[in-house]
Amino acid sequence: MKFLTQNIDIWHLSNFKTPAKTQFFLHVQSNEQSGQIFQSIQYIREKWLPYIILTGGTNSLFAFDTFPWLLRYIDIHGWRYDLDTKILSCSAADKIWDIAEVLETQYGQDLWHRFIGLPGSIAGAIYGNAGCFGLETENNFLDVEVLCLESWEIFTFSKDDMDFSYRNSRLKKEKKYCILHARFDLSEKKEKYSSDVDNIKFREEIQPKGNSCGSFFKNPSKQQSAGYLIEQVWLKWYHLGWAYFSEKHANFLMHDGQWTYEDLLLLIELAQKKVQEQFWILLEPEVQIILP
Repeated sequence: MKFLTQNIDIWHLSNFKTPAKTQFFLHVQSNEQSGQIFQSIQYIREKWLPYIILTGGTNSLFAFDTFPWLLRYIDIHGWRYDLDTKILSCSAADKIWDIAEVLETQYGQDLWHRFIGLPGSIAGAIYGNAGCFGLETENNFLDVEVLCLESWEIFTFSKDDMDFSYRNSRLKKEKKYCILHARFDLSEKKEKYSSDVDNIKFREEIQPKGNSCGSFFKNPSKQQSAGYLIEQVWLKWYHLGWAYFSEKHANFLMHDGQWTYEDLLLLIELAQKKVQEQFWILLEPEVQIILP
C-alpha cells in the first residue's frame, strides 16, 4: 500500500522520548495526501488492523515497545488569520505555541499570549481542551471539521456540539473522530478566569525542563491541585527507575528517555494509590496513555 511503511521509530513523537516503534505507519503530510486516509479503509478492514491516529503526540505516553498494528500520523499544516473578521483558521498539526507567537508579533493579536510556550498541536489542544493560567482552548473556539472513524464521514461541530469541560471534550470522550481543521473567533477576549502570571517567565524559570508532557494529572480542584496532593504523599522528587516527579513541580512527571515506559506506569499507579489512600481522591491523567 502506497505511503505505508513498516517498523518505524516513533519515540520522537512523544515528549517523554521513551523508545517506541510501530509495526505499520501511515504518514499523511498534506491535504493532497489526505485521500490516503480513505484509501487505507479497505486495507484496514481486510487485515483487521486496530489503529490509532496522532496529529502531534507530544501529550501522549506510549505504553508499548512496538505498537503491533497501524499508527496513522496526520501531519497537515497551514493556518491563516483574517485581520478583518479576526477569524483564525488552522489545520490539525499546526503548533499552538507557534501560532500564538506569530499572532502577537506579526498581527498585534495578543488574546492567545498565554499559549506562548504551550507545546502541542491544535488538534491535541482541542481534543483535551488544553489551557493555562485561565485561558482554555474552548474560550474562543468556533468550530471544527472532523472525520468519523466509524462511518468515514466528515462532520463540522460547533462549540455547542463539543461538550467542553476541564481538560475534556466530546472528541476525547467518544474517541471516534479525527480532527482535520478548526476555526477560532479572536474578536473578543474570553477566559475561564483572569490571570496576571507572566507565563513566559514561568515557563523559562519555574517550569521543569526535560522529557515531560507537562502537568500529568488533572487538578481535582483549584484548592487541591495534583501537585499539592503528590507533595503531601511524599512523592515530589521521588524516583522509580528512570521516572520521577520533578523537584520544581510535583505534577511534572519526568523521564530520562533512555528506558522503557514501564517505570512511568508504575510511578503513575503509585501516585494514584497513595493519594487515594490518604485523600480519597483518584488522580486522573491529563496526558493520553496509549496502550497496544
